[in-house]
Parts: sequence; C-alpha cells; structure tokens
Amino acid sequence: MDLRAYTRQYAVQDNRLAGLSYFGTFAVYFASLFLAIVYVDRWYVMLPAGIVFAFAAVRLYVLQHDCGHHSLFETRRQNELAGHVLSPFTFAPFEVMKQNHNLHHAGVGNLEHRETGEIHTMTLREWNAADWKTRLAYRLYRNPFILIPLGAAFTYFIRYRWPKNAARFGVRGVLLHNVSILLFLGVLWWIAGTTGVLVWLAFSFLGGMIGVFLVYLQHNFEDTYWDRRPGLDPQLAALQGSSALDFGWWFDTAVACITLHDIHHFNARIPSYRLRACHYGLPAEYAPRRIKFPEAVAALKLKLWDEDARRLVPFPAAHRPTLVHNAG
Repeated sequence: MDLRAYTRQYAVQDNRLAGLSYFGTFAVYFASLFLAIVYVDRWYVMLPAGIVFAFAAVRLYVLQHDCGHHSLFETRRQNELAGHVLSPFTFAPFEVMKQNHNLHHAGVGNLEHRETGEIHTMTLREWNAADWKTRLAYRLYRNPFILIPLGAAFTYFIRYRWPKNAARFGVRGVLLHNVSILLFLGVLWWIAGTTGVLVWLAFSFLGGMIGVFLVYLQHNFEDTYWDRRPGLDPQLAALQGSSALDFGWWFDTAVACITLHDIHHFNARIPSYRLRACHYGLPAEYAPRRIKFPEAVAALKLKLWDEDARRLVPFPAAHRPTLVHNAG
C-alpha cells in the first residue's frame, strides 16, 4: 500500500466540519466558564464545568495548530484569520507559533536538531559525560512534578508572551497578541470580577498541564525514534517517532485527536476532524502500536535516549560502593 496516497484521501478540508469544530469548541469554552464562575460556591458544578473548560482550552490550541498547517478550513486566508482569532484564548501568538511548530516538524527525530522540539531529551552518552550541575538541572527539568505544572505555567503564561524566534517571525503580532489577552481579561473582570478571573486562571492552568502532558507523550515513549544524518529516515521519524495514544473516543474528541500524532506528522494536511478515521482505517499491517493510559504514565519515567539500544530509558541507577568484609 502507498501510505502517502492513502493519507492524501483524508487531507480534504470541509468548512462545514471545520466550522462545527471551531465554533462548537468556542461555545463549550464559554458555556463551561460561565457555569464554573456562576456556581463557584458549588464544587459539584464548578469542578466538572472547570474540567470541561480546561479540555475546551486544549482543543482550541489544537485547532489553532491545525490553522497553522492550513488544514482546518478550506483556504489559507480562512485558516490564517481563524488562527489569529484563537490567539487570546490559547495564549499563543499565531504567526510565531506556526513558524516554530513548522520547524519542529522539519526536525522531528533528528538528534542534531533537538532545539526544535518542545521537550528536550539528552542522550545516554551525553548524560554519562555531563558534570553534576548539568545532570541536576536535567533531573529537575524532567521531573514530572516540575515539568508538567511549572512547564505549563512557564510555557503558556510567560514564554508565549515573547516566544523563541519572536523577533524573526513577528514582533508586531506578539505585541498585539499580548494586548488582546489583557483586553480579554479586562472584559472578564468587568463582567465577573476578580472571582471570574481567578476561576479562568485556575482552569486555564489545568488546561496547560493537560497540554504539557500530551506534548510530552507525543515523542517521549520507549520505542520512539531518534537518529542522526545520513541515517535519519523521515518516514520512521514521523510514524515511529510520534505516538498514537489510545485513551478512547471521548478523549480523542476532547483534544481534537492530537493523540493520533503519528499520522499527523506523516501528513500534516489532514484536518483534526479526519485524523481518527484515517488512523483507524489503516490496514492491520500498518496499524501502529497504540499507547494506553497506564503505559503513558509509565513513560514519564523515561528520560534519556540510548543510541545503542535505540530506545528511551530511565536514568541509570546510582552506583553505590560495595562493602567488602575481610575474613577473620
């Protein structure tokens, strides 16, 4: 089977499906935020509504990501406009996010261009050669209790205020983006007061943590793929180096199928509303190994790429001196 020909049949945009996904997600985003604020004193309403809001925020980010690939709507102009409108709600300035993400696609699986990835990965050889300060910094960085909450706070609330390559890809857009966030927060405060802003902030942070967890899993699992040129195989980097998560239909829908990251990296023109059909329509011999939730959590223990074993491994066990007892 010609895999490229197979995926091209799903790389078809439909404004009706795109509009339903786009405006429907916005409707869920605002409705759940409204319920969480109005019923802030009733946790049994506020908490479920806030969780729905957090997933809606993640989904908006994924739709903006689709717009960056010009894969959501039918025309380039429609995708560009929709992506810019999403920016205040995703915290990501559209043009810079788009260009940096395209660099990520170009460098996926390439050990010589790890700066294009969202989560930095050291090799086992680099770890063995590193001094204690480098090892400590990397240990802290890859600790999930630091990476996920602090990573979410830093990435979405701080780093995106001036992302990498901002000066190269659009200073004006970044400044306008930051102003639009302030305006949105000002309107929210005017309507719902400090309580409204705090509820929005708390569940936006939860959405950020969900996003960081998914970003980690997209390329950090045991049998992922890394290599160096000239041996680097772009097709293996896309399919084997990107994960296929099996958390169920509801989860896929909640996050606009960003869980099916292998097919997305193979053909980024497939819109999110066709990814699941494309992925699960693969013949059995091409079907990837899908990662279920327990394995996904276990993958948080994998920290280093072993170039010899060609797999992601945990930190090496600490060497402890052996006690020798003299006889007599």
